[in-house]
Amino acid sequence: MHRALFIIDVQNDFTEGGALGVEGGNAVAAGIARLLAGHPEAYDLVIASRDWHDADNDNGGHFAGVEGPDFVDTWPVHCVAGTPGAAYHDDLAGVRIDFHVHKGQGEPAYSIYEGTTEEGATVHDLLDQHAVTEIDIVGLATDYCVRASALDAIEHGRRVRVLTDLIAGVAAESSAAALAELAHAGAELVLSESAGDSAGDGDAAHDVDAGGTRGVEGTGAAEGTGAAEGTSTAEARA
Repeated sequence: MHRALFIIDVQNDFTEGGALGVEGGNAVAAGIARLLAGHPEAYDLVIASRDWHDADNDNGGHFAGVEGPDFVDTWPVHCVAGTPGAAYHDDLAGVRIDFHVHKGQGEPAYSIYEGTTEEGATVHDLLDQHAVTEIDIVGLATDYCVRASALDAIEHGRRVRVLTDLIAGVAAESSAAALAELAHAGAELVLSESAGDSAGDGDAAHDVDAGGTRGVEGTGAAEGTGAAEGTSTAEARA
């Protein structure tokens, strides 16, 4: 039995000050760094995803046109490949990441399963190669890419835990709905203090709060906030 950690889209454009900054994103990045520093043996595999959009097109309608974004299906320009906005948050510098996954190249993509490594490996293949049966999920944003990634992991037969103090969402209502959907689909909603436990162990599972998100150090998503969506350390900023 092996466990992986998915770090979903903890990028500059999705944290405070970015093109689609989520409230609580900086705290999530810091919390993930503390998680991996405090529990270095908790995960057999760490996979991080990043939106990696094309600069020369609207990425299949993902980038809004002249009519402007609706913040549901269309978005402002963000996470363009090779730009500072697409880089990992600075708090992930030096953090262990075994595989880096790019997604959304020329098309909308929310789930980590829609991406590939630079070598062309899929997430499904990586998990099979490393005999991963359990996945913990952290990152941004609760109601978009975290939701989609967790649902895909469940569909592919993995036991999934969402570490609810290490996620932040676009809006409270949609984040609460996403977590309720994930719990109904079979995901466990736990705090990061459970990182060393096996899925189903311990008593850290809890009800979703009224806001639907639990940011690190009490930070949650604010309604109306702009949206997110071989072992190495986090890739150099580009």
